[in-house]
Amino acid sequence: MTASLRFGRIAGIPVGASWSALLIAGLIAWSLAGRLLPAQVPGLAPAAYWLAGAAGAGLFLGSLLAHELGHALVAQRAGLKVRGITLWLLGGVAQLEDEPASPRDELRVAIVGPAVSMALAVGSGLAALGLSVLGGPAVAVAIAAWLAVGNAALALFNLLPAAPLDGGRVLRGLLWRRHGSRVRASVTATRAGVWVGSGLVAYGLLGQFGGWGFGTLWTALVGWFLVTAARQERDQAVLRSDLGGLLAGQVMTPAPATAPAWFTVDAFLRNYVQPWQAAALPLRTFDGRPAGVVTAAALYAVPADRRHMVRAGDVAIPPSALILVAPDQPVTGLAGRLANDRTVAAVVAGGQLLGLITASDLARATHHDPHRAVA
Repeated sequence: MTASLRFGRIAGIPVGASWSALLIAGLIAWSLAGRLLPAQVPGLAPAAYWLAGAAGAGLFLGSLLAHELGHALVAQRAGLKVRGITLWLLGGVAQLEDEPASPRDELRVAIVGPAVSMALAVGSGLAALGLSVLGGPAVAVAIAAWLAVGNAALALFNLLPAAPLDGGRVLRGLLWRRHGSRVRASVTATRAGVWVGSGLVAYGLLGQFGGWGFGTLWTALVGWFLVTAARQERDQAVLRSDLGGLLAGQVMTPAPATAPAWFTVDAFLRNYVQPWQAAALPLRTFDGRPAGVVTAAALYAVPADRRHMVRAGDVAIPPSALILVAPDQPVTGLAGRLANDRTVAAVVAGGQLLGLITASDLARATHHDPHRAVA
């Protein structure tokens, strides 16, 4: 999950949001200002409803951030590295570089998010009650009550025993502690995620098109996300198991000579990619400085009618965005980070680029390719 908007750091953790988070904020503000608040607090000016709706949307996004920050801070205390927190269309995600080392750490990191949301629900409910008793503005009472319900719903939904939801991680931790196999526990939790997600898709579609129950297209979208994410997490868990014991120097593709970043995509594909079917190539500037790494997937993604105008360097991963690993570093932690062949890890030692690792390299390594390089 990439953050398009960056808000800074909290406790050293980068915090940001994708553009889709603005969409959900707008939908929440529109729902509050257009329907809920006028029904509960009639007689206000439209501007007042919209101001209150925007405040409610902002507070709810803050609640999502608090939920994810709970995960991140507990993960840090467990010794895990946190890449950052990103808010997006369907909520938020705390991106961890490492896997919990024990079932206890898994359970602690998983349960804290719903606990934070439930605490916010209780706090918002008490605020609504206090404002009502003290004769506070009715619109503030309505917003506080809505936040109480919203945070309670967020906590309960996340406790569903289905990965990648928090409840699925709780299930994984419990199963891991019971039979000692992280992979077996992950497969079971992700299978539950597929089943729950499929149920939400069916329920949402029936409600939207059949007039049955309370399902909507939004419910179906959430279910589809659960199914997709659960399958990806299952595949990554199996891949991590297969990669156990392998080091970056054994998996990498030795780095070829650097290629010119100023070549057009069309020329680059003809002269550097297609002859060797390279998945990724390091680039250099005209004066010989490193210019990042370009992947074949990124080059082929450029529309054919623009390849004679776009330069390879324009679609490259800049040096600052590369995942840097040492040749003697285990590659199990790369399984989730190299989600596709447009992300690359650079194997570096002594300031020198030794090789590159893509998702394809990890997949080939699980088949014990005898031609892999050994550092």
